[in-house]
Amino acid sequence: MDPVNVFLIDANKLFREGMKRLFENTPFKVMGEAGTLREGVPAVEAAGTQPDLVLIDLVNGGEDEADQLRALRDGHPGIRVVILTTDLCTRRLSGALGAGAHGYLMKDIACEALMQSLKLVMMGEKVFPTHLAELLINGRSDELATEVPARRKGLSQREIQILRCLLNGNSNKMIANHLHITEATVKVHLKSLLRNTQAAIWALNNGDQPAEAAGVSANVV
Repeated sequence: MDPVNVFLIDANKLFREGMKRLFENTPFKVMGEAGTLREGVPAVEAAGTQPDLVLIDLVNGGEDEADQLRALRDGHPGIRVVILTTDLCTRRLSGALGAGAHGYLMKDIACEALMQSLKLVMMGEKVFPTHLAELLINGRSDELATEVPARRKGLSQREIQILRCLLNGNSNKMIANHLHITEATVKVHLKSLLRNTQAAIWALNNGDQPAEAAGVSANVV
């Protein structure tokens, strides 16, 4: 893939240094950094080269940060924004999505999974943590939102089997062989899984509005 200019925003300087080391010898090149969004937005504005990707750890997920993130997205619609944080906080997730973030990932994600997730974001996808999938498997989507759209159907037994395979890191081909179905059938079920995942996330921001209205695709990583 083409080189990707990255801007890091994280209060932990040691973590920022670790990310720079992680990105060495990869297409992702750190071009700047800041400790907070308040510092980062002007730094991005002043940079001679616009970043392609901004990685952010929100301090509190409050309205001020959502407004700053929205201002960054409005001023630079071509920039991809991914939240990389320590916990799955529904308030932060909701605020980030509402402000236009392209992904929400946990800092305990494996290095390989992080790289793959960021590549998906640069391809125009949205990425969210595996924990969302686990909640869907266990029928505990109420932990994500107090009101999930009533029209969202539960997962079928086959979808649960496929989702568990995904959580184990299996490829489409491996899933097909394991379940004795075709790869085409796996892909059909994956589309349904993404719609269910999308619906649970969309419920955070829109109550009973159907997720399909957003026109959003989601990848679980």
